[in-house]
Amino acid sequence: MGHTVDLRQMLEELEALRARYARPGSDAAVSKQHGKNKLTVPERLDLLFDPDAPRFEVATFAAMGHYEEIGDITSAGVRTTIGTVSGRSCIVIANDSMVKSGTWFPLTIKKILRAQEIGLENRLPLIYLVDSGGLFLPLQDESFPDRDHAGRIFYNNARLSAQGIPQIAAVLGPCVAGGAYIPALCDEILMVKGTSGIFLGGPHLVEAAIGEKADIEELGGASTHTRLSGMADYEDEDEPSCLERVRRLAALWPKPAQTRYSVAESAEPARDPAEMLDIFPADRTKAYDTRELLDCVLDEGSWEEYKTSYGQTLLTGTARIHGRAVGIVASQRAVVRDGKGEMQVGGVIYSDASDKAARFVLNCNQKQTPLLFFQDVTGFMIGTRAEKGGIIKDGAKLVNAVANSRVPKITVVLGNSYGAGNYALSGRAFAPRFMLAWPTAEIGVMAAENAAETMLGIEKAKAGRSLTDDEGQQVLGRIRERYERALSPYHAAANLWVDAIIDPRETRETLAHLLDVACANDPDERFNVGVFQV
Repeated sequence: MGHTVDLRQMLEELEALRARYARPGSDAAVSKQHGKNKLTVPERLDLLFDPDAPRFEVATFAAMGHYEEIGDITSAGVRTTIGTVSGRSCIVIANDSMVKSGTWFPLTIKKILRAQEIGLENRLPLIYLVDSGGLFLPLQDESFPDRDHAGRIFYNNARLSAQGIPQIAAVLGPCVAGGAYIPALCDEILMVKGTSGIFLGGPHLVEAAIGEKADIEELGGASTHTRLSGMADYEDEDEPSCLERVRRLAALWPKPAQTRYSVAESAEPARDPAEMLDIFPADRTKAYDTRELLDCVLDEGSWEEYKTSYGQTLLTGTARIHGRAVGIVASQRAVVRDGKGEMQVGGVIYSDASDKAARFVLNCNQKQTPLLFFQDVTGFMIGTRAEKGGIIKDGAKLVNAVANSRVPKITVVLGNSYGAGNYALSGRAFAPRFMLAWPTAEIGVMAAENAAETMLGIEKAKAGRSLTDDEGQQVLGRIRERYERALSPYHAAANLWVDAIIDPRETRETLAHLLDVACANDPDERFNVGVFQV
């Protein structure tokens, strides 16, 4: 990606990818699906969700660039979407049988687990639209035996049920082997005549294992499970009828209790969100005032900055988005001066900024104010002065506070997200409820240029001799290209390190929607921190 970005070109690429992923499959493939009396996943979701209500798709680009020797595993073969069904917020997990028969790949499993995690953290009901051929056997060693492999899905099913979080399974196609436990562990199970099938072993396996011949309907079709086994609760004539019944059942879910999170009258932002495209610089090393970006996101007049003149490479303060109170910790990319008049480089976390932000996170938890983190950070300050000044212990304060925070946290990566700065500003490892990225985001240990120079030094040492200028440039180019690919936000999205890549102009509305989801329930744990460095 280099040091300069063309944000508008990046947005064109994002829109093109979104359009391709929104309605995957050729006309012939869609016709084939309809010929089986089955709908496509987008058609199912359109019938299920309330029209005109906001939706948020989680991990659209999961598995992008993976499994290329097998084929295009679009969205890892499963769509996971937060939306509204009969006026109730929920998350829908929909297998896509048009992508390798809905087979589970390792990243399919990771994506389903992420959706269940969202349900658990936010107490969101789950709807499973089941239509899957089961585990992709050639990669079973990466999908089956470990803690966060397929078995964890059923573990989460049981935990969700125990916590009183509703789960409905609409079986719209095959549901094979261990996957059969997904509907079995749900509160209610729906099946469709002639197309649904639930069985531990499919017809071919049954014949091979025990010599019995049976077709899908006899083995585990809707009539078998509604009339004989008693496992399924409802039988419907077709998918539209089944999805309409799901909507009726969802209308019976209890409403969330009133929460204590503060909400007031909404106000428009001081600046048009479209202005963010001009505020964010094309040169990613150039300084800018993050407050100007926040003016495009926050309700006008609501920003109350905390410790304005101290620790200025991080902005901290409270504000409102659509009337909802939030606490904000944001990288400040402007070059500033500390209390001693020393210049501080924007985007770097210094001791005073870390100290300030840690205290602010404590305050937000004390007041039950959800936290938003905006990252454009190159890491913590290094060097003898920083080490003598206690940068590690001050950084540990912030890490401790963020790790133990119990109010909802949402993270947006605007630009750089390097090194321990990613952790301290609530990167994926620190369990934000949701993590978003702009197309300009770069997530990695350090910038490509720095990493390439570091690894070039290692290559020179391994060679046991000095490299010529041409050799050095060739090695440097290869390393830089490989590292830049790994920094891409699409690489992060493919691996589910971020939940979505968004257009900067969508930031305010996306955050408002996700805050509504995350703040529907009060924190269920008391806030405590561990041993604090002072």
